[in-house]
Amino acid sequence: MFNDLSSPLALLQTRRSGKPRDLIAPGPDDAQLRQILEIALRTPDHGKLAPWRFVIVRQDQRTALAELLETAYRAEKPDAGRLEIEAMHQFAQQAPTLVVALSAPVAGSKIPVWEQQLSVGAAIMNLIHATHALGFAGGWLTGWPTYNADVRAAFGGDGETIAGFVFIGTPGKAQEERPRPEYNDIVSTWDR
Repeated sequence: MFNDLSSPLALLQTRRSGKPRDLIAPGPDDAQLRQILEIALRTPDHGKLAPWRFVIVRQDQRTALAELLETAYRAEKPDAGRLEIEAMHQFAQQAPTLVVALSAPVAGSKIPVWEQQLSVGAAIMNLIHATHALGFAGGWLTGWPTYNADVRAAFGGDGETIAGFVFIGTPGKAQEERPRPEYNDIVSTWDR
């Protein structure tokens, strides 16, 4: 069983992201989404800088997002084929709820940018955990839209970057486990 809600530890032990293309309605309502985002704000943040922002893309804005992605993609790849353009539209339309996470490092801070970037990753992970704790599933995607300058400019200001697109909904099909690293390949004991 994935995302077992029987206890906080069980949820963490069984956490499994949802594939955004497989997430269907219902998604969180406005109050639940606010709760999810407020939990995301409870993130390790050296210097109390809040070096991240979240932008909600509502369902009625998904067509505009698809058009933005298509325009930006065609500008970068004028010979793009039909399947590539369809992929941009599918990206924009998947899952009932979409939150764009932005890394917004505070310039001139004594806190290194690297630590501020780690904090946005932690904020997104808290967002995913809160999503699962409310009985939904979330999937964090990057890919081409994350790194395109026109797409970034549509969501963020100077110095900000897209850290990812977080899609939220209800799994529309049974989730499958993915390969996980072996404990002994990743964990060691320091012995100097």
